[in-house]
Amino acid sequence: MGTTVECLLDGEPGEGFEHVEAEFGRLEALLSRFRPDSELSRLNADGALEAGPELLRVTRLALEARERSGGLFDPTVHDAVVAAGYDRSFELVPSDGPSAAAGARCGGGIRIEGDRIELEPGTRLDLGGIAKGYTVDRAVELLAVHGPCLVNAGGDLAVRGGSWPVGVDGSVTLELTRGAIATSGRDRRRWRRGGEELHHLIDPATGRPAENGLLRVTVVADSAAEAEVLAKIAFLGGEVDVPRVLVTADGRTTLAGGLE
Repeated sequence: MGTTVECLLDGEPGEGFEHVEAEFGRLEALLSRFRPDSELSRLNADGALEAGPELLRVTRLALEARERSGGLFDPTVHDAVVAAGYDRSFELVPSDGPSAAAGARCGGGIRIEGDRIELEPGTRLDLGGIAKGYTVDRAVELLAVHGPCLVNAGGDLAVRGGSWPVGVDGSVTLELTRGAIATSGRDRRRWRRGGEELHHLIDPATGRPAENGLLRVTVVADSAAEAEVLAKIAFLGGEVDVPRVLVTADGRTTLAGGLE
């Protein structure tokens, strides 16, 4: 998933770590837009697919999030992300290029009937963030049978049991005893095209990387998949009622949602 996965366990792991590693590999193979043989890539290529349970579940989660966020969270940003320059696994994306980035339409139609997913012509899905959160949730459930644990995939993390101090922004530490944390920001995955600095967080209203005064937003939620959704909504200026840490481009940190 283009990131480092960290697993912490207070107990005897048995085969727990191996099961977590296998689950990350299994779900990446199904849900990655960078693997041409994944279920997601086949859906994007053909426009319709009799999908397996994992792709169905994550797509439904993404559609529910789009509905309740008024379109701020949108799984159909695939073409906009590609148009901005994020067209391959991030470690292969050139850090600079002469061509200016173009926007792309978002908000395409998605229909689910039974096990079949159908996409409106010209619509493709990017489930990267919510799929990563979903995988973290699955992984921590697998590891939790061995004891209190934490699974962290590049800042998307979930815990079960115990008490875990989690550093946020270098100056804030959150003590997490249940649930999950996710961060959406423009400070890590960024590049330049035609002299313009770009990032992967698309504003569906414009089809281009979001332009606002935020650098990143970290939220606490019941699950990593939900935290991923809420972090993106908050970054794009939507209202969320959860504990959160907001960092502005000029370095100011704000605690909200009951954090002090």
